[in-house]
Amino acid sequence: MASQDWFDKDFYAILGVAQDADDATIKKTYRKLAREWHPDSKPGDTAAEQRFKEIGEAYAVLSDPEQRQQYDGVRAMSRGGARFTSGGGPGGAAGGGFEDVFAQMFGGAGGGRSAQNVQFGTSGGQSINLEDLLGGFPGAGGPAGAGAGGPGYGFQAPRGPRPGRDVEARATLSFRQAATGDTVTVGSPDGDRVTARIPAGVKDGQTIRLRGKGRQSEPGGASGDLLIKIAVKPHPVFSREGNNLILDVPVTFAEAAAGATVSVPTLDGPPVRVKVAAGTPSGRVLRLKGRGIKTKSGAGDLLAKLQVVVPQRLSDAAKAAIEAMRAEEQDYDPRAELFARAAE
Repeated sequence: MASQDWFDKDFYAILGVAQDADDATIKKTYRKLAREWHPDSKPGDTAAEQRFKEIGEAYAVLSDPEQRQQYDGVRAMSRGGARFTSGGGPGGAAGGGFEDVFAQMFGGAGGGRSAQNVQFGTSGGQSINLEDLLGGFPGAGGPAGAGAGGPGYGFQAPRGPRPGRDVEARATLSFRQAATGDTVTVGSPDGDRVTARIPAGVKDGQTIRLRGKGRQSEPGGASGDLLIKIAVKPHPVFSREGNNLILDVPVTFAEAAAGATVSVPTLDGPPVRVKVAAGTPSGRVLRLKGRGIKTKSGAGDLLAKLQVVVPQRLSDAAKAAIEAMRAEEQDYDPRAELFARAAE
């Protein structure tokens, strides 16, 4: 961005923040305005599109500490009526205008004064070093004698084009979409829509990076990246631990006591049949190899945790059977070991 743009535009007013606003306030305000004025929320509104671009332009400068410092210096000049002083003249006499300053920088007429010593002064007493303001512009400093102008006219190597800034976006996936992979579409900084392939096995909170889909750079530089942060909705049955899937499988008291073969649902296919051994306690986990989350590095397992369901209502025949079983177990105390260990 040219410095003339910085004279003409009040980025603080565009964002609606104070000049001394901290980085967190600037970022929070930008996100709110970006959502409000995003072209996707106001289709066909050219004014909204222009407003969105102005907000992005202001944030790009104010969120960069170096650019913000330079911008504040330029704006201070425009508000207070800039004056220019040089440490090289007799008695520190004031020089002329911009022509004198840049003549010194590029080795032109200026009484041989060093451009390193040129400063901007404002009516508020603020002093801004020209080298700091221009950020290493050729001729604004450097070792004496390093440039064609001889002592006092040193040149620094010009800084390369500033790369584009990374931009964040968000995408919400269902549990199944995250497990199997899917394609999502999100907004780009320039208002376009960007389609991205989300790989299988993506986790809640994970970030997917799209190279070169962020903000454009200065001419000749690399564009920034688009960072898509993934949010995954919970599933009513399955949960995840690493690449393993976990679910609770209810079984009856009879199935757990006498043994049975029961069906277990899977996330990516038809149900599978598993054998429950006789005498299986509640909470036992059956592992189904390879039926978990599938990723490029391999597949996890499906962990079926058996939960014995206690009947709420019993028929007369069932009650009689339970009483008969109680009589058979009257000499068995399942809590005996518990009390023995508690006394240690």
